[in-house]
Amino acid sequence: MDSTDIALLTLIQHDDSISIDEIAQQVGLSKTPCWRRIQKLEQQGYIKKRVALLDSNKLNLNVSVFVQVKTNHHEKDWLETFSDVVSQFPEVIEFYRMAGEYDYLLRVLVSDIQSYDRFYKKLIEKTSLTDVTSNFAMEQIKYTTELPLSTVLSKP
Repeated sequence: MDSTDIALLTLIQHDDSISIDEIAQQVGLSKTPCWRRIQKLEQQGYIKKRVALLDSNKLNLNVSVFVQVKTNHHEKDWLETFSDVVSQFPEVIEFYRMAGEYDYLLRVLVSDIQSYDRFYKKLIEKTSLTDVTSNFAMEQIKYTTELPLSTVLSKP
């Protein structure tokens, strides 16, 4: 991983529709070596997937809920079952195992409070939880899918 790779990844994560010609020009490579580097970055797993980012508000998915979950179960089998259950819900767009007061954090995206209530009832029906706290986002102030690549090569 060198500064050219970082430059390539920065351009791609900002706009994946940019042409190879334009990318090559911006990073100072010719087309074929640029394309080969991008292919190598994909093969090495630096580029996981290429997707289109959709506008959730235009699609009426404008209620973002952060769900904090506590459980008394900390066995491997329970975690696998819980992960399987949570993964079945398309409303869950992010899912983390946490350190601290809560064991898990879910980000749920729904169209309205009633939709969240239906989600919540299905979730608690399918799994055993000690405590569930839901926090509704009032306003999204910053959102990005771009990783802070400028910090990757500047490690001390």
